[in-house]
Amino acid sequence: MSALPNATPSRPVALITGASSGIGAVYADRLAARGYDLILVARRGDRLAALAEDLKAHGASARIQIADLTTEAGLSAVESLLADDPSIALLVNNAGLARIGGFGAMSAGDIAAQLSLNIVAPTRLTHAVLPGFLARGAGAIINIASAVALHTYPGTTVYSGTKAYMLAFSRGIAEEVAGSGIRVQAVLPAAVGTEIYDLSGFDIASVPSEFVMTTQNLVDAALSGFDAGESVTLPSVEDATLWDSFEAARLPLFAASQSGTPASRYHNG
Repeated sequence: MSALPNATPSRPVALITGASSGIGAVYADRLAARGYDLILVARRGDRLAALAEDLKAHGASARIQIADLTTEAGLSAVESLLADDPSIALLVNNAGLARIGGFGAMSAGDIAAQLSLNIVAPTRLTHAVLPGFLARGAGAIINIASAVALHTYPGTTVYSGTKAYMLAFSRGIAEEVAGSGIRVQAVLPAAVGTEIYDLSGFDIASVPSEFVMTTQNLVDAALSGFDAGESVTLPSVEDATLWDSFEAARLPLFAASQSGTPASRYHNG
């Protein structure tokens, strides 16, 4: 599988959601250095403008799309960009929201916002860009999920659920487009020092610093994983055979479920 392309006479375009800070801003910098022009999507126009100015150091141009992806107007505007611009070669679904706390005490608004931004938005944006990718036989989608897609802590019920969806969704799309020239990668970071914690209800300062990855290290590791052809990247996992072991257990378990007969332990006479 080919790596993300470097600079070409006609620069490809990457659209990044949640680009105004953190992981999204670092992706913008790294992709600009690789030869991409950018479409930067976020709610904070002043930050996007400052980032666009910084990206000129890489010879990249950047268009700004101010949009709140939890609203129909914001989401529809970005869908139109993805559907109508054939220069877009990469979609980075990075925008996300975390609200940490007991599910029973969580407000309906906080639940809806997480579902909207973490599930509905990346699903619809992927749906908007994919037909063009298929028609051109090329393109890439990077979905920022989380290691909590694999394990749910108390207080992360909704957030973990949304990230588990992103992992399953990414893997399903990857299977559907296999052999088409389109790449799909799910990135599963653990704790990363970003602004997502500011309004989450969780103090990242309570996590030992050695367990918290920088955004720069995360993005560099994720892009290295993409270049290596990974469809699922766990940037902080040193022993890659752990994922292989997970897969080796998951697939036979799923295969064993494909039976119309109840397991013998459920026979009650």
